[in-house]
Amino acid sequence: MTVHLPVFRQQAKGISVSSTTAQAIDRLWFTRCPVPTATGLAHKLGWLESEFAADGIALSTLQDHRELARHHYDHQLPTLIREGGNLLAIAARAQGAPTRLIGLTWIDEWQTILVRPDSGISEPAHLKGLRLALPAFIEHPLHDHIRGSSIARGMSLHGYKGALKIAGLTLDDVQLVEVGSGQGGREDLGGLWAGIEQLAAGKVDAVYVKGASAVEAAQRQGVVVGINLDTYPDLQYRVNNGTPRPITVHEQLLQEHPELVARFLYQSLRASEWAKTNLEGVRKVLEGETRSGGIGVQQAYGDQFHLSLAPDLSEQRVHLFQQQKNFMLIHGLLDRDFDLDAWIDRGPLETAIGWLQTERKAA
Repeated sequence: MTVHLPVFRQQAKGISVSSTTAQAIDRLWFTRCPVPTATGLAHKLGWLESEFAADGIALSTLQDHRELARHHYDHQLPTLIREGGNLLAIAARAQGAPTRLIGLTWIDEWQTILVRPDSGISEPAHLKGLRLALPAFIEHPLHDHIRGSSIARGMSLHGYKGALKIAGLTLDDVQLVEVGSGQGGREDLGGLWAGIEQLAAGKVDAVYVKGASAVEAAQRQGVVVGINLDTYPDLQYRVNNGTPRPITVHEQLLQEHPELVARFLYQSLRASEWAKTNLEGVRKVLEGETRSGGIGVQQAYGDQFHLSLAPDLSEQRVHLFQQQKNFMLIHGLLDRDFDLDAWIDRGPLETAIGWLQTERKAA
């Protein structure tokens, strides 16, 4: 499928630009987490690069430039678009980061409670009175980001809360045992889940994990899935760091170059459409994106995830995102509260969806 840039430029003229002093840019940055994303697919397919090449705009990813990696956390790079975990995005906004929320995705990622094979734990009610591993706050070089960047802690705490709620229980009904912070190296993302070794050694009774790398980490330690949160139909029990996952952009880029943001989202939408009929191709891409083998990818994401990679800003997703923000505020993962609705800008996604619908009709 070919992108017709002249058409985009003509359509983009109708997008309001709020700044009369907008400066031309020669590079866009983006960053995404090591999980299934339409943004990652569009990048690996070469579509994002092709979209902007005709304008002399290079596209770079923070993952390839370690010296700028801090901006995945603080979002202070003016030409950055980020599709990543919400713990970082929400915490950064609470600290005053100049961002806008332009899309939300939802991909179930093997959110599970691991147990020892002989534990007999197979449903949320069985967790009552047990010892659950809780990763510590991390030691972060950017002190302001200790809270939002303590990803393993935030995910584990909300994972347990969701599981317990299914059985009518609360965090008061279990014993949280603090373990390491989960600061594993990027080469071994299974290290994020600090409680797995303690679980195998009998020091805790259960540990929350998610994602393809956790599949392999569990197999190495000989522990098994006791509770699979993805099997429970009510989405409120699965709200966590990646569900919903936000797409955010620096305010300056959105104000000065809204057409570039819309074009970026357009290619992500195209990639999500491509994914619907290319499951094996998506899985191959994910092996590199998640740094996991084929078995881990297949077990973590199943055979339906590729049908729903597209971002949206539906009432349901915004409501679930609000649930995550409220959780972070209550449990000390935010410095302060903020207005979620005021953070949202629906314009770029609406424009990108309109372009995709126009192209469909033309085809």
